[in-house]
Amino acid sequence: MTAVRSNGTAEQLPPGQLPRLVAPGAPLGLEAHLRRYGALPPWPAGPAGQAQLIASVERAGLTGRGGAAFPTARKMRAVAGTAARAGRGRRRGGAVLIANGAESEPASGKDAILLRQSPHLVLDGIALAAGAVGAADAYLCVDGADPGLAGRLLAAVAEREQAGLPGVAVRVVVVPEGYVTSEESALVNFLNGGPAVPLYVPPRPFERGVGGQATLVNNVETLAHIALIARYGPGWFAAVGTPAAPGSALVTVGGAVGRPGVYEIGLGLPASELIELAGGPSAPLRAILAGGYFGGWVPLPEAAAVPVSPPGLRSAGASFGAGVLIALPAACCGLAETARVLRYLAGQSARQCGPCTFGLPAIADALAHLAWRGRDERAADWLRSLLPLVDKRGACHFPDGAVALVASALRVFAGDLERHLSQGPCPDASRPAVLPVPRPPGGRR
Repeated sequence: MTAVRSNGTAEQLPPGQLPRLVAPGAPLGLEAHLRRYGALPPWPAGPAGQAQLIASVERAGLTGRGGAAFPTARKMRAVAGTAARAGRGRRRGGAVLIANGAESEPASGKDAILLRQSPHLVLDGIALAAGAVGAADAYLCVDGADPGLAGRLLAAVAEREQAGLPGVAVRVVVVPEGYVTSEESALVNFLNGGPAVPLYVPPRPFERGVGGQATLVNNVETLAHIALIARYGPGWFAAVGTPAAPGSALVTVGGAVGRPGVYEIGLGLPASELIELAGGPSAPLRAILAGGYFGGWVPLPEAAAVPVSPPGLRSAGASFGAGVLIALPAACCGLAETARVLRYLAGQSARQCGPCTFGLPAIADALAHLAWRGRDERAADWLRSLLPLVDKRGACHFPDGAVALVASALRVFAGDLERHLSQGPCPDASRPAVLPVPRPPGGRR
């Protein structure tokens, strides 16, 4: 299908062609963006147009690319319905849209690449999604890791306004650093003037979010996909991927591979093929961490055939998450790698509930004891008893993700654990870390 500009013809993007989201070369300014993708097609105004776009997203099978893989159309329809009911009542009508580009997962780099290379594709998605749910206000939230990113996005917003492109006004907001600050209710709380920490739910953002209004929170990659579906249709979107996981996704590949970086793949690509796409293993491998720090470990060689998709990785005991895959070398200790991450996560909680305030530090202490001291069955028993006491008992899902990571490490590295208990820590436990862990204030890990 070809998208047509008012002053010319855009490039053709065949249904199975990749990349779709991030064109090679320099970042796309507005003119280059329109030359590649064409102008957005007009959608009917009012409820009919809203329903038509949401139905198109639903037929495409798009799910959120921020971590939860929730059906995007279902979330859009819920916000649109809440906003419509509020408009008929006494409360203030309308809705709010949050484009979530605050990439707080340390192992992920895909949102930063997308916003830097294809900002107008994200802004197209914001315009479309805001119109589909009746949002009068839109916020594009980013973190402060790239000091110049917010300024470049503001320039892109201004460029569109000067060109007279239709769409909602977009405010670019820099959110504080921290693992939980990009959680959707944390963004709502921050935009309402509070700290960037998760809120107790219900109500959820689609029920009452920014300013008390129904709020749609979508990852920036999800919004970019909406812009492509609007141009090329659901069938074009699903021409890559699988029936259970249609479309493409940006995936950050790290660890012991030849070319670490961000790759766009059709969902369902076997993990071994993704590793080859990233230059192949740079050392013998023993396991893959899939889904980031709320994901899970999958051992090799079993992981080689696992489809890189939300259902595929879930069936393997891991998750797709925000699209992260890290290859662990055979010469590294999986217990030590996981212990470093847990120490980091324990320091990132909002300190709003017991499972985070007391449970995660206790889990981190027990795992560190096993990784670097060993020879203590009591520590292993204590760790195993802590996991069910924390899982699904927090104010948000933060402790659940940490518990899932530890549980997968105990399963995949069970042989390592037995050796640590019987012989003490292995020499590999003292090797430099493979998993990226940000340094806390003061510079100590």
